[in-house]
Amino acid sequence: QVQLVESGGGLVQAGESLRLSCVVSGQSFSTYAMGWFRQAPGKEREFVAGISKTGSGRYYDDSVKGRFTISRDNVKNTVYLQMNSLKPEDTAVYYCAADLHGQGVWTLRTRYDYWGQGTQVTVSS
Repeated sequence: QVQLVESGGGLVQAGESLRLSCVVSGQSFSTYAMGWFRQAPGKEREFVAGISKTGSGRYYDDSVKGRFTISRDNVKNTVYLQMNSLKPEDTAVYYCAADLHGQGVWTLRTRYDYWGQGTQVTVSS
C-alpha cells in the first residue's frame, strides 16, 4: 500500500505564491511517475502537472504553464508543486497522485494508482 500526504495549501491573495509538498511512503518512489491534479467545487478533477520518475520529463496544463513548477526529490520521497502568480481561478483542492508503472507522464486520472487526501488552495482577488 502506497500512502501520499499533501501539505502546503492555504489562503493567499492573487499574485502570491505557495509551494505544495507530497510525501510518498515506501521504498519505490523513484520508480513512480507523479502528478498533481486539482478539483474546484462543482467541477471535475483536472490534471495540473506531471513529472517522470527521474524528473527529466515534466508536463503542464496550459492554464498553469509558466506559473507552476513541478519537481521531485527521490531521496526525500517527495514531489513539489511551486505555484507562483496565483489567480482566483486556481482555487481548488489539490491532489498528488502516483503512477506505479512509471512509463512517461500521463494526464489521465485513470492512469494513476494512488492518491493523497488533498490540500485546499484558496486565492482571493
